[in-house]
Amino acid sequence: MNPADLPPEVRAGDLLAATRALAQGPLREQVQAIDREGLYPQALLQALAAAGAMSAHLDSDQDPGDYALAIQAMAEVSRVCGATGFMMWCQAVAGLYLQQSGQPALSGEVLAAHVSGKRLGGTALSNPMKSFAQIESLLLKATPVPGGYRVSGTLPWVSNLGPDHYCGAIAAVQTGDAAAAPHEIMFLLRCDAPGVTLRECPSFSGMEGTATYALRVKDLFVGEGELMADPARPFIARIRAAFVMLQCGMAVGITQGAIDSMWEVEPQLGHVNQYLEDRPDALQAELDGLSQRVMQLARTPYNTDKDFFIDVLDARAHGAELCLRAAQSALMHQGARGYLMSSEVQRRVRESHFVAIVTPAIKHLRKEIARLSAEELPA
Repeated sequence: MNPADLPPEVRAGDLLAATRALAQGPLREQVQAIDREGLYPQALLQALAAAGAMSAHLDSDQDPGDYALAIQAMAEVSRVCGATGFMMWCQAVAGLYLQQSGQPALSGEVLAAHVSGKRLGGTALSNPMKSFAQIESLLLKATPVPGGYRVSGTLPWVSNLGPDHYCGAIAAVQTGDAAAAPHEIMFLLRCDAPGVTLRECPSFSGMEGTATYALRVKDLFVGEGELMADPARPFIARIRAAFVMLQCGMAVGITQGAIDSMWEVEPQLGHVNQYLEDRPDALQAELDGLSQRVMQLARTPYNTDKDFFIDVLDARAHGAELCLRAAQSALMHQGARGYLMSSEVQRRVRESHFVAIVTPAIKHLRKEIARLSAEELPA
């Protein structure tokens, strides 16, 4: 039987089973090398892509995209390795940009290669998302030229990159008119294009295996065929909830992994761990509630209503805060064994810190929630 002929729920079950097998098998074998040695697990990412784990949210010939399934797949992987879960998110949102661009040059063969895992990519939207929230200025600048734009600038941290990778990027268009309304373009930035240079970043406390580079761009020509959106702001308004929502998969997975490690020591240490706060049963109940909330939000990922976006931001913030609490509590439950550098618990503490600071960070989320909520108040 052709897999496309199977009912959607059966295909979803097969996808999660395949993802779980990759996470619990090959990924678990590599997780120490990813974390401690900076191994970039390209073959594993391609296997996850082949299983459909990083494209479940994208529309296909058989079914509309399923964001709930994509988040569940990311959680299965993040439960074992937060770094790989993060790279899944990078690949997933790069696919989101390609498909939602509506650009034939990007949504055809380029998207097909992306979905299959033949090509991998990331997202360079950390700086633009913070710029749109008035936290920092856009670092890439674009100048109009015949047939497109010339782009220059430097982005300090972009993940899931390599010499043959790419990412979605945004640049501020310079018109020379100070009174003109802001104008940005979004485009596919290919790492092997003339004028693009990847530079190694300093070592991180975690996420060493995420292929994160500083991206320098000098006089890069961006033609019409590589434009995802011009102007960019309406496009970002349409996909921003989906962008943030997908990150909940990382938080759910890392939190679940932390809870798992608490139960592991319960037979030996439960008699004393019972006096700790944030016990595994209470954390599990809270995580299950959050997961149900995210699954509900995932039904309408392109809802542009302001209240809906506030709910997405709040769920993402709750996920980050729960992730921090669960990882910290897991360390307390495991005691000295959790303090070993080889411990999964010690790694998850660092992974939880990343969930809290990766764009949008907790402070960014709270700032946006406050700003959007203030707009609801009467003058």
